[in-house]
Amino acid sequence: MGKLPSDERREVLVRAQDVTDPRYGCEPNRRSIPDHLRFGVLNLDKPVGPTSHEVVAWVKSILELRRAGHSGTLDPKVSGVLPVALEEATKVLQALLPAGKEYVCVIHLHGDVPQHRLEEVIREFEGEIYQRPPLRAAVRRSLRKRRIYYAEILEREGRDVLLRVGCEAGTYLRKYSFDIGEALGCGAHMRELRRTRTGPFSEDETLVKFHDVADAYAFWKEEGREDQLRRVVLPVEAAVRHLPKIVVRDGAVDALCHGAALAAPGVLKVETGISPGGLVGVFTLKGELICLARASLTSKQIFEADHGIVAKPERVIMRPGTYPRKWK
Repeated sequence: MGKLPSDERREVLVRAQDVTDPRYGCEPNRRSIPDHLRFGVLNLDKPVGPTSHEVVAWVKSILELRRAGHSGTLDPKVSGVLPVALEEATKVLQALLPAGKEYVCVIHLHGDVPQHRLEEVIREFEGEIYQRPPLRAAVRRSLRKRRIYYAEILEREGRDVLLRVGCEAGTYLRKYSFDIGEALGCGAHMRELRRTRTGPFSEDETLVKFHDVADAYAFWKEEGREDQLRRVVLPVEAAVRHLPKIVVRDGAVDALCHGAALAAPGVLKVETGISPGGLVGVFTLKGELICLARASLTSKQIFEADHGIVAKPERVIMRPGTYPRKWK
């Protein structure tokens, strides 16, 4: 099975050791239920039929929330993984939108094609490809590049081909299917499509349906049971597992919550894979997401720096005052 860019394993570089004060903050899975919902995300299995906007509206109604948002629109006829962020967690959606996607699609060929020729053409459509968005797309129809990370034939029955495709965000699988048909010389169209992955979310044990969400919330509201709601709603930290991370001292947390830049002395650990201008997640020692930030240096430079700015917050997730103020 192929891999998306976010699957790359990262090494943790430890700059210094420190302890965290148990009186402030808490581990993500120990938040109160109101805070769990306020800083929560759903790995939702969108059904065929509703629009992504309708799905979000239903989630808000079920969970009695003011705000929610989704990452990466799925057409009404498309099912599958649709991450939905709740309340304050909507601030992390910018980290999910450009993340790699995986789909399983059924391509119907308009003519008979030998298996070896089909495999040959699909291999040609891996790597960098050119696409012009279809007429119905909500973007400008200018020619653009997109990357196909992998494509593999899962099954074939006559002219119907079941294909798994890992691709860059913004790739149109309907157009991809059409172009494969053109290259084969017989024509083709996409018959069915399901998204099986977006960034860190996939069809694993965390994928939930609408009735799972409704039942879990009802159990909590009516019986005070938290277990199902904690299983269905994930901490916001789950939405940034694909980003490289920086872990900071307790003393640096509140300054970051107020939008201050992160200086080198506040960093305890840094993961490899960070480049200048890249998006990173900044965390406490308890594993709480403080903010999304833009790195100023590479991982190695951050690890070796003894002074200077290493990252600047872009979206602050944690509430100011969660940790004591240690800055002037």
